[in-house]
Amino acid sequence: MSELRLCFAGTPDFSAAHLSALIAAGHTIDAVYTQPDRPSGRGKKLQPSPVKAVAMAAGLEIRQPASLKTVEAQQELAAIAPDLLVVVAYGLILPQAVLELPKLGCINVHASLLPRWRGAAPIERALLAGDAVSGVTIMKMDAGLDTGDMLYKQQVAIDPEDDRISLTDKICEAGKLALLHTLSHFPELSSQAQRQNDSLSTYADKLEKSESLLRWQEPAEKLHRIIRAGLGRAPAFSFINGARLQLLEASVAQTESQKTPGTILEISRQGMLIACGEACLLVTRIALPGKKPWTITDLLNSGTDLLQAGAILSHSD
Repeated sequence: MSELRLCFAGTPDFSAAHLSALIAAGHTIDAVYTQPDRPSGRGKKLQPSPVKAVAMAAGLEIRQPASLKTVEAQQELAAIAPDLLVVVAYGLILPQAVLELPKLGCINVHASLLPRWRGAAPIERALLAGDAVSGVTIMKMDAGLDTGDMLYKQQVAIDPEDDRISLTDKICEAGKLALLHTLSHFPELSSQAQRQNDSLSTYADKLEKSESLLRWQEPAEKLHRIIRAGLGRAPAFSFINGARLQLLEASVAQTESQKTPGTILEISRQGMLIACGEACLLVTRIALPGKKPWTITDLLNSGTDLLQAGAILSHSD
């Protein structure tokens, strides 16, 4: 088979890493689709997406339609006439007309082992559920939500201390390798594509802010998962004396306490030990309202009296 002529569609850092991998591997990319520039920072200046930045550096043609549902956007893609559209966390819906435009269709890099965790937040949901493994699936796209036939899978182990950031990095590395493998063996993999078993599907809805609220009567293991899943995007939080406290890093301490769940049992340079419904949580990094993240050592050096042994964290302000 001759070299595939590709278009690429993606927006965030995760997507940009895959685009960079395609460029480094020498693939022909006729155009890059990414979401329109968004205002960012204090000055609210328009900023390009990470994918646009990579495409600009590589001198690739860039398209930024607000929607792919318009006749104009679809005509533009039809004029490019790619063999295949590679989609990685693009963030815009691809209507059926777009799915049918490329000669060989559209493929997607999805950050889970489908059919488990279809939807917007597969990495966070895998962490919250306590899954031991995750991975990436390269699939043909259809009109459903991550329901297309599967071309290739790459498994990734979830370590007990993995958080959203570290697991995203691991899945991103696996995704780049899986995408390059799929493109190198596309005719064979396409002919052997596997249908998903819908009866095994689970859905990864976006995390609601309320899900990041720690309820201390829960087991420490569950609270630890919430902290790990929320890092960087929806940080876990609690309240103390009406102040909102973010909890950014912790571990499970296999000790029991008869104190009210949420009670700070002790604060030392090892961390802040908090009673839970089952076992305890040893918190090592936090953020106070309006402050940058602190280690517990920073907290001890600060002289603040907001957090001290005997104080009780709650799930309401």
